[in-house]
Amino acid sequence: MAGLARALLPRPCPGCGAQLGAQAGLCSDCRAALRPQVWAHSPLRPHPAPHLLTLGPYAGVRRRAVRALKFGGARDLAPVLGAALAAGVPPGWEVAAVVPVPLHPARQRERGFNQAEALGRALAEQLGVPCVNALRRTHAGAQQARRRAAEREDLQGAFGRSAAPLPPGPVLLIDDVLTTGRTAWACQEALQAAGVSVVYVAVVAR
Repeated sequence: MAGLARALLPRPCPGCGAQLGAQAGLCSDCRAALRPQVWAHSPLRPHPAPHLLTLGPYAGVRRRAVRALKFGGARDLAPVLGAALAAGVPPGWEVAAVVPVPLHPARQRERGFNQAEALGRALAEQLGVPCVNALRRTHAGAQQARRRAAEREDLQGAFGRSAAPLPPGPVLLIDDVLTTGRTAWACQEALQAAGVSVVYVAVVAR
């Protein structure tokens, strides 16, 4: 019934505006534009994120898809983006769990969901590993994406380990966008301080 409703109702693709019909998330052309790539060492500064998996720059289809998921409530994009990221995870990473970057509880209540968790659950399902909310945010702060690079706050100590148990082995930290890398760096530090030896990073766009 849901598929029939999608086919009958005109729904534009968030990536290009073409009508989706029965297809969920993105049209075939926009899906084809999501090409996973792995950076052995991200060139982003001042906090480089080693072992970074991304679908490309924050532009075009990726930018519009992230904004539709994050601000437009298009949650059917999460499985599409999660599957695209899963296709690029190198076998050698041997990921034991996916860990979403957390929102502060106040911001999550305001938004209604955490887009990183939605992406993380989709990615974890594709990889056959658990998605674990292993981090908590200790203070809300300002939205990093809406500030200039020079104005972005130091996030050291902004994240802590939650009580959720993690399986042993490398974890894959997931977020929607990586800009300066401060958020990913702070999350990596919190996980490593809790005993996680290897933390990889995956984002839809950089």
